[in-house]
Amino acid sequence: MIISSDDELQALKDIGRICALALKTMGAALEPGITTRELDLIGRKLLEEHGAESAPEFCYQFPGATCISVNEEVAHGIPGDRVIAAGDLVNIDVSAVKAGFFGDTGASFIVPPGTARQEKLLRDGKRALFLGINQVKTGAPFAKIGTAIGGFAAKNRYTLIGNLASHGIGRSLHEEPKELSTWPDPDETRIMEEGQVFTIEPFLSLGGEWAEDGDDPWTLYSDPKAPTVQFEHTVVATKNGAIILTLAD
Repeated sequence: MIISSDDELQALKDIGRICALALKTMGAALEPGITTRELDLIGRKLLEEHGAESAPEFCYQFPGATCISVNEEVAHGIPGDRVIAAGDLVNIDVSAVKAGFFGDTGASFIVPPGTARQEKLLRDGKRALFLGINQVKTGAPFAKIGTAIGGFAAKNRYTLIGNLASHGIGRSLHEEPKELSTWPDPDETRIMEEGQVFTIEPFLSLGGEWAEDGDDPWTLYSDPKAPTVQFEHTVVATKNGAIILTLAD
């Protein structure tokens, strides 16, 4: 999507803020003993209260309002009876639609007490995201995003999940530009356009290289198995840099 009016920008900011509020509220509710289904219901309630609808349900008939992935799960975890425990690494991915516009955001959390290694992985996952966001500018190569994130990962001895990419968003959940790498990609030649809307969502890992299917049609696991975090924002490219749409405040 290329934004063509202030009304479109405001509509994208509205759904982005709703997604961010749901993520923030769910993150604050994380505690030992809560099930992923109970956590998902908190997100669903907030979306509905703000007139939004779960994008995974709307687009793909996903069996939940949000994706909640725990420990060995990297992405697209189905909410259910799994009980969250102290020390769990939990990723929450919230995407939603309102008035025909989509937003998408995600973050990873440690349920206290976390280890120093887990806490560092979380901090560096956020750093990787914002290193990518800092590359966003009208006329810049999309490849700069993956080069910046990949350089940071290599310097700090992390890996990146190489088959979970960022994507265009706006009038649908996944649209052009598709498959935006968050790792160095010599074949990426596309250029950011003024008003272009897309996500940035690196999956930073302590050894995982790929996301592999599991026993259900949705949940993905790292291969090799390793702690992995994801942080995601929806952004707009402008001549002055990125506008982050998925902010709670």
